[in-house]
Amino acid sequence: MSSQTGGIPPRPATLSPAPTMTRIYLSPPDVGPTDRQMLDSAFDSGWLAPAGPDLGLFEAEVAAVVGLPHTVALSSGTAALHLALLELGVGRDDDVLVSTFTFAATANAVTYVGARPVFIDSDAVSWNMSPDLLAEELLVRARTGNLPKAVIVVDLYGQCADYGRIEPLCNEYGIPVIEDAAEALGGTHGDRPAGSFGALSVFSFNGNKIITTTGGGMLGTRDRLAAEHVRHLATQARDPSPHYEHSEIGYNYRLSNLLAALGRAQLSDLPRRVARRRELNARYRSALADGPVGFQPEASYGRSTCWLTCITVDHTLEVGPNELRLRLEEENIEARPAWKPMHMQPVFRDAARRVDGTSERIFQAGLCLPSGSALTDTDQDRVIECLLGALPS
Repeated sequence: MSSQTGGIPPRPATLSPAPTMTRIYLSPPDVGPTDRQMLDSAFDSGWLAPAGPDLGLFEAEVAAVVGLPHTVALSSGTAALHLALLELGVGRDDDVLVSTFTFAATANAVTYVGARPVFIDSDAVSWNMSPDLLAEELLVRARTGNLPKAVIVVDLYGQCADYGRIEPLCNEYGIPVIEDAAEALGGTHGDRPAGSFGALSVFSFNGNKIITTTGGGMLGTRDRLAAEHVRHLATQARDPSPHYEHSEIGYNYRLSNLLAALGRAQLSDLPRRVARRRELNARYRSALADGPVGFQPEASYGRSTCWLTCITVDHTLEVGPNELRLRLEEENIEARPAWKPMHMQPVFRDAARRVDGTSERIFQAGLCLPSGSALTDTDQDRVIECLLGALPS
């Protein structure tokens, strides 16, 4: 970690005062005329209730993109995680192994069903769940007869985890995998799309994601019966009957037809969105190549969406990630620290974990830069100029 006492170098004279500058956001929604046209069309059709033709079409179109036969559109990625755990029968006092380097929603969902998250650290190759640490944890648990009920693996910042090792390992012990592909729609692992791994997979269409429905998510599976049951649970688990009959607890988790129409418009532009984020990542790498920063590696087994470009700052520098973040903020540029690992969060201070310090080191050194697909070259150059002015040469 950089020194906390080091001063922030003066702002380069070439930059204008921040108040005159338009704010550059980290990953804002990328919307255009097609999105409005699809929304208007859905509105004019009269299908404003949750169900409607765009909802089914959106599910089918996402299923085609991710190579799965069944998807269920939901109100959020968190809802999809919750229902995935329920579908796998995870309940009170069960253990679920979870990537520690992730957003809180991944771990929070485990607590919704009364289960306990057990955090597994990252590897340095991808920053995703370490197959080696996962293997160690499963071996110890197998010896003590305490295997987990499921494993949730996160595709961090748009890069798939090492499913070539993780899936066979979990299959060996009969443990189902949930792939949290919230940040990775459009990425790949080998010749398979992100979201096509595990027993169930989860996507997010939050406002900052690669495509957005303003809020929303989706669950994917190869199991038709699982998809039907998830859809049943997501619509308050109403049984077939002329009156309201319920045999199990349900939830109000379905995506609306109107937002599904927006999702369809966004999905039709997915290749450009991913290509642009990768282009922005490449421009950052080129501009900062001679500086004292590193980047999240792209694993050789896949192709990342580069949802966010995350740099790491050499711990020996006086100007660390927080100083850089504040410098960018002075210029009206949004940047954020890397995810704080879940095992470091106060709410999970007592949770079990198998960690080796990898994610903690990335958190201490990491900073996420503006990466939205609507970011212009001119605005990215402004970000780069600010970084170059703040970093020692």
